[in-house]
Amino acid sequence: MEELDTLLRDKVRLLGNMLGTSIATHQGDGMLARIEDIRQQAKKARTGNEQDRQQLLDLLHALRDDELVPVVRGFNQFLNLANIAEQQHSASWRRAEWLADEADCLFTDLLDRLQANQMPLAAITEHVANANVELVLTAHPTEVTRRTLIQKYDQIAQLLQQRDDLRDEHPDQQHIDARIHSAIEEIWQTDEIRHVRPTAVDEAKWGFAVIENSLWYAIPNLLRNIDQTLQARGAPALSLDAAPIRFASWMGGDRDGNPNVTAEITREVLYLSRWMAADLFLRDINALGAQLSMPDATPELQQAYPHAEPYRACMHALRDRLKQTKRWAAACAKGQSSDIQPLLRDDELLQPLQLCYDSLLANNMATIANGLLLDTLRRVACFGLALVKLDMRQESGRHRQVLNELCDYYDYPIYEQLSEAQKCEFLLHELQSKRPLLPRRWQPSADSQEVLDSMALLATDIGQGVSCYIISMAGEPSDMLAVALLLQSCGVRHGLPIVPLFETLDDLELSADRMNALWSMDWYRDYCQQRQQVMIGYSDSSKDAGQLAAVWAQYQAQERLSVTAQQQGIRLRLFHGRGGTVGRGGGPAHSAILAQPPGSVGGGLRVTEQGEMIRFKFGMPSVAQRNLKVYISSVLEANHLPPSAAEHAWRAQMNTLAERGVQSYRAMVREQPDFVPYFRAATPEQELGKLSLGSRPARRKAGGGIESLRAIPWIFAWTQMRLMLPAWLGADDALQDSIDQGNLPLLRTMYAEWPFFRTYIDMLEMVLSKSDADLAAYYEERLVEPALHPLGQRLRQRLQAMVTVVLTIKQQQRLLENAPVLQHSMSVRNPYTDPLHYLQAELLFRDRAGDGHALDAVETALKVTMAGIAAGMRNTG
Repeated sequence: MEELDTLLRDKVRLLGNMLGTSIATHQGDGMLARIEDIRQQAKKARTGNEQDRQQLLDLLHALRDDELVPVVRGFNQFLNLANIAEQQHSASWRRAEWLADEADCLFTDLLDRLQANQMPLAAITEHVANANVELVLTAHPTEVTRRTLIQKYDQIAQLLQQRDDLRDEHPDQQHIDARIHSAIEEIWQTDEIRHVRPTAVDEAKWGFAVIENSLWYAIPNLLRNIDQTLQARGAPALSLDAAPIRFASWMGGDRDGNPNVTAEITREVLYLSRWMAADLFLRDINALGAQLSMPDATPELQQAYPHAEPYRACMHALRDRLKQTKRWAAACAKGQSSDIQPLLRDDELLQPLQLCYDSLLANNMATIANGLLLDTLRRVACFGLALVKLDMRQESGRHRQVLNELCDYYDYPIYEQLSEAQKCEFLLHELQSKRPLLPRRWQPSADSQEVLDSMALLATDIGQGVSCYIISMAGEPSDMLAVALLLQSCGVRHGLPIVPLFETLDDLELSADRMNALWSMDWYRDYCQQRQQVMIGYSDSSKDAGQLAAVWAQYQAQERLSVTAQQQGIRLRLFHGRGGTVGRGGGPAHSAILAQPPGSVGGGLRVTEQGEMIRFKFGMPSVAQRNLKVYISSVLEANHLPPSAAEHAWRAQMNTLAERGVQSYRAMVREQPDFVPYFRAATPEQELGKLSLGSRPARRKAGGGIESLRAIPWIFAWTQMRLMLPAWLGADDALQDSIDQGNLPLLRTMYAEWPFFRTYIDMLEMVLSKSDADLAAYYEERLVEPALHPLGQRLRQRLQAMVTVVLTIKQQQRLLENAPVLQHSMSVRNPYTDPLHYLQAELLFRDRAGDGHALDAVETALKVTMAGIAAGMRNTG
């Protein structure tokens, strides 16, 4: 097995030793020795020897109640520190493979291939500028790490980078090590469990912090790096307004199933976003005011700012306006009125900066112009004065409820009882009616009033910070028209994009027909101006039908939507609601984008980035820069060097696999009477409520079964006990049946030649490598009544069979055979995650035996095991 990079191994050891010193200082040498004994025994138990495993269990069972929390905290924090080291090292210039950096090679290799295809250099620059990638930051209902700890982890990462930048034995190294040790001490002394559930405003502030601390620096650095690469080949530089990547957010705008997100919350978040943008630009302007002291300027700049130092005069004027904007935004966020005239339009900031830039170039000061001033111009193009546009999302049933109440008030037939054709006829008539829809004396229910209040916000100036309105569980054209009518009735006049989210298997299969019907309506074509965004749901479709059937339905839906849009003359942009885990559509960006149907990203790419994955991928400027570059490279490759279309035989095979997969999945999840009791007994699903996670509840509705559980906690629960069921259930039977029918050569050809199928199998392999049937069996042994054990045994047998199938298709002897670094990374983590799993099962037993009234130490330790396992797996849900 390939070893970790030597320097990375040294970093992990350094952080681990410092953590050990902190534990010994505060808990005593005996506690550190106990943790080390458990770790060493867990390493031995990994060999599969039952006696070694029993000795590990004996060590864990011997822990007193007052020892539980320090032990689980020790393992948890080591895993967090190992993650920090890996994340920082991935972008370090001192890593072994730095000269062959994947992100840089992807981009330069792509440019080589585009030039080989005779693409003009100017066209290459234009295509880069128009990549049209938008990453949508969303909160994570199972994000377990407190923000105060995230800040300390970020500090350690920055210090590790400073350490890398010094030669060995540099006199400053000792000082940096002392600061790292201090940060680890602070972490050990900090409670890692969040006791108060964060609000939607808290989540939005966390999103702003990611921009402030990382993306604000990553964007100009990325574009400068791309410019240098392009110009070295003789291509023109990117224009000043080029923004190949932009950002949006759901934090404070996503009200689907979250009663905590109200019109008032959204209004506050929109103003806070303005405040944060003004504050960040003010920092830039202050720095430019100190830098731009030169007198030579163009007549245009001198006329605009008649001063001995016109650049500085310009910056001082902008500084004053930005300070005013901050005061205005702060007052409005608190619900106070303000007569301040703030900066509202981006061009109010852009034009003075552009004037200075042009003047510097005209006076032979290009080096100065292309420094901090260019960085600020890049930030204006990417972030603007809104900083990050907000999406508003609501479930379709809430809009039908408003219309039901309105129809009842007017003594019309109940809206929901109308046929689809009747609904569309009614809605189109009302959309073109000259009378108001909403009567003055009508008193809607509280839920309906909230829907209308949220829409009315979009008609205000601050509402311009909302980029689109997304409809969850959209199934029919009437769902879109209903939102258009309600928006119009609330005063929204600017043609706000309305985005259907197709989530279930049935909705995905019918999505193109539904949109074709909508695009055939003259009123709607005029409304959308022949531009449409459609969101593809990954999480709920996978929970509904199983991962195999879901990914194929998503692929076909994109194909059909793209063809239909082209036929209707609609410029389509697909929005991918992907999560961090494979069970929710996650995976490496490059392979995931190239696995999309050819032509489906022609209108650009919009994709969600969630919770912990935002931290891992964009939490540090250097790491963010690499990942953003991968997105740009991948979209360009997909559009201009697309893979070949799938062969008919491959598609036919996928149809058969998907049909068998959904049948097998639903037979277990929906029809097996023991499945839900087993799930609730064997996993910590019920205990999730003890964690103060995101602002959004784990369930869309109180009570209910699997169908009401959100996809994220559904996957979280199975990940905690390492069965990883959502990613593979159904695929095991489907693929094995296909092999039994003699289709193995076909499956191997599909894997070798079809990016879609190869990406699916590779992601399946990755998630299977994180599964552990022995650990799952222990959860069952400790927590599940014997009558349900046969079901658990059957599931573990199916898991092992799934591993065999993947190895057979890939012609490998073991999982991750071609990914040795990832394989070794997991092996390093196992001695730390294994004790957490065994302890979690024991703690769940004790907690349940106490009818939810367990000792505080037991409950706290249980919460920490959830956080630690999530860190060890590098994802929660």
